[in-house]
Amino acid sequence: MPDVEPTAQSAVAPWEYTLYIPNDLRAVTVCRRTLRLILTMHGLIRLVDTAELLAAELVSNAVRHTEGPAALRVRWAAGVLRVGAWDADPEPPEPPGEFEALGEAEEGRGLALVRACADAWGWQPLVRDGNRGKYLWCDLVAA
Repeated sequence: MPDVEPTAQSAVAPWEYTLYIPNDLRAVTVCRRTLRLILTMHGLIRLVDTAELLAAELVSNAVRHTEGPAALRVRWAAGVLRVGAWDADPEPPEPPGEFEALGEAEEGRGLALVRACADAWGWQPLVRDGNRGKYLWCDLVAA
């Protein structure tokens, strides 16, 4: 079998990580740093800055606007990085406004930023073991 550098192989083979976090704003920093490490170890350093920004927006929304636990999910498959955040609140997220129209607003820019920077984004309700919640996600295509 030929020697294949782990990072080169990792950038091709699909993988997925899930980090369960408490409802604590410090978890946003933990998620950012964990995501940076995951992407670096898989040879996807070119996606780190954007993915880190988008993950921070999704996770901070999950922590700030809900009361239960949350999770960061990162998946790589077929040249697409999907970053998502699960939370225990089944209510749909507020639709994002136009990023340019939000100007100096203190709040409400998170999903507008996600929409502006991601190749695709969305949300879906989740029900598992009788627990309800939602999953917000965004995709970055590694072109």
